[in-house]
Amino acid sequence: MPVVREFRLPDLGEGLTGAEVVRWMVEVGEVIAVDQPVVEVETAKAVVEVPCPYGGVVTARYGAEGEEIAVGAPLVTVAVASAGGGAADTAASSPASSASSAEVERPLVGYGVAESRGARRRRVGAAAAPASAPAPVAVAAPVAPAEPVEPVAPAAPVVVPVISPLVRRLAREQGVDLTALTGSGPDGLIMRADVERAVAGKVAAPAPAAPVAVAQDGVVPLRGLRKAVAEKLSRSHREIPAATCWVDADATELMALRRQLNATPGPKVSVLALLARICTVALARFPELNSSVTEDGSGIVRHSAVHLGFAAQGERGLVVPVVRDAQARSTEQLGEELRRLTESARSGSLTPAELTGGTFTLNNYGVFGVDGSTPILNHPEAAMLGVGRIVAKPWVHDGELAVREVTQLSFTFDHRVCDGGTAGGFLRFVADCVEQPGMLLRQL
Repeated sequence: MPVVREFRLPDLGEGLTGAEVVRWMVEVGEVIAVDQPVVEVETAKAVVEVPCPYGGVVTARYGAEGEEIAVGAPLVTVAVASAGGGAADTAASSPASSASSAEVERPLVGYGVAESRGARRRRVGAAAAPASAPAPVAVAAPVAPAEPVEPVAPAAPVVVPVISPLVRRLAREQGVDLTALTGSGPDGLIMRADVERAVAGKVAAPAPAAPVAVAQDGVVPLRGLRKAVAEKLSRSHREIPAATCWVDADATELMALRRQLNATPGPKVSVLALLARICTVALARFPELNSSVTEDGSGIVRHSAVHLGFAAQGERGLVVPVVRDAQARSTEQLGEELRRLTESARSGSLTPAELTGGTFTLNNYGVFGVDGSTPILNHPEAAMLGVGRIVAKPWVHDGELAVREVTQLSFTFDHRVCDGGTAGGFLRFVADCVEQPGMLLRQL
């Protein structure tokens, strides 16, 4: 007899708490295979397809397109074949799936679901356990979308209930402060009825006449990527005591070096690749800047590898792809990876893994034709180097006035991880390498 299993939204990347449904890829009643994508969602990092670890018949979907779903909330329920076979056997034996009728569950590869969110998944085979063994997750019927679903996995640790997105939306539309309510659900969970009672109480209480609604033109909802970016930048500005210092640097010799390198056979070397190489060398000299403060603020985590983030303009706005282990790559290899990630950003095909885990950010805002900036740090990173446009300016060189290619370098840092002397030393070293790129040979 088929068993109905519930698939919840997994953690799609570090620091993410939810995702917005962009497009459903399956219908209720449709037969799906193991690991078949069932929904496309938009997170703060990327638009991704979410595969379901169960094969069988879709019995319910949760969340309409455009609705935000919390991590751990249900996405779909699937009727899967039991060990004795059943109606869902067709899914497990379909050509689209390589799993047998008994093998209906796999872990999702590439999604960092913490074990504290639920029980560890395991394969369920026809002869793997006696008939009395409990299934990892079993629900008798789909739960109404308007109400939250309690974590019911027998082997899972206790999980704090998550307020339903629909309840949050109702509260937001009715102007109800959820923090002021006492929930009537399990473990004090706030239910729809709690919000409705609060709304009824507001209506019954005497209140001044409501102001006349005034139509607003051009109001764009803060949602999806923009909402996530706003929340992250607000947190960074609120929690990190950031400071910025800057210096003008003569980049004439750096540009001359680039022309020399590109005059030889092989891949072209970008200015960004040269700056990335300078950053990795500078961070080896000032390792305290390749760090982050712990969540509770009680310590500083020093990172041994440089996972270099850089700002790139994509179809969904400004994103920060990450070059893994940048310190171990040559300048040419850095250039190749920067090009690959930039192209993926423009096409909107970056994965959550390529957008998370950065330890230091290089921000080339010179591509926008500006000289300087005081950027907000990419939380929880402790430092960011900004580079303005490289432009011809009058400059005193070797005691004489000359026209040189000059850029402004700005450095924003978390004042908790270092003092101004360290930050100034880092920026001065970077400026010296820009002005005299031959200095890099001493560090390689």
